[in-house]
Amino acid sequence: MIAILSGGVGAARFALGMRQIIDPTEISIISNVGDDEVLHGLHISPDIDTVTYTLGNAINPDTGWGLKNETWHAMDALTDYGGITWFRLGDRDLATHLFRTQLLSEGKTLTQVTDRIRKRWKVQPRILPVTDDELRTVLYSVIDGRAQQLTFQEYFVRYAHKPAVSRVIYEHSAEARMTPSVIQALENAEAIVIAPSNPILSIGPILAVPGVSEILSRRRERVVAISPIVAGQAVKGPAAKLMAELGLRQSAYGVAEYYKDIISAIVIDDTDAGLADQIRLLGIKTFPTNTLMTSPETSKNLASAALSMISGEPV
Repeated sequence: MIAILSGGVGAARFALGMRQIIDPTEISIISNVGDDEVLHGLHISPDIDTVTYTLGNAINPDTGWGLKNETWHAMDALTDYGGITWFRLGDRDLATHLFRTQLLSEGKTLTQVTDRIRKRWKVQPRILPVTDDELRTVLYSVIDGRAQQLTFQEYFVRYAHKPAVSRVIYEHSAEARMTPSVIQALENAEAIVIAPSNPILSIGPILAVPGVSEILSRRRERVVAISPIVAGQAVKGPAAKLMAELGLRQSAYGVAEYYKDIISAIVIDDTDAGLADQIRLLGIKTFPTNTLMTSPETSKNLASAALSMISGEPV
């Protein structure tokens, strides 16, 4: 069984590659929920939905999020009312959030709800929220001269991740509990892959849940990461910018250093091969290859490279 620690777009594309080489029913995707948001009274789980829609072959290929062939009548009407529309939800996507909110209000856990939605989209890998408890990523910034605490979606969508960030916290993480399914997945996985997601905003909330880092540290020889930073820049999103603002090196080395206590290996892009020896000095095996997932084949090759770092054999 393979476990993948997952954010959104990058992790979803990586999972597409993994299911080409591993029985999809043997893959557990442990998802970030720190970017979950409540808007219009609805519980929205963006990373979970991006992975679900991608593996359900329904993702909007132009954006990497939301549904393809979507319509926007509800948002257009909400605009006419003068409502909150900075976080745009398509009409069919709204049905997902309505259904999730309904089941949560009936007492179902987020894990149970996610599984219902996964099955509706005929997704074979399990998608597991790291916790059923509240967990929120909060970013400290200054906007128009005023100190602000932003939720992930406010930072990422409303302000297009432009504000400088001085601090990131994972609110309620101390009280959050790993679900039994996540504990089982992490304890039993033959390999644990940290997907090429934002280390601070996507993987950080997962690691902040008590017990996760402890299991990964104990099973370090089974844990491999994939750097989302290529030639000092993020493949997608603000990872490099944020790392620099928080005093971390914005490079594949910086990613390896961030994970050094919980990984034994890292896959980096060919363009960063010059950093391999420095990373190895951290006690981390390093494999340079093409990490840009531009096709099903490149996603598959990246998944193979990651697993080969654990098994020691080509996959």
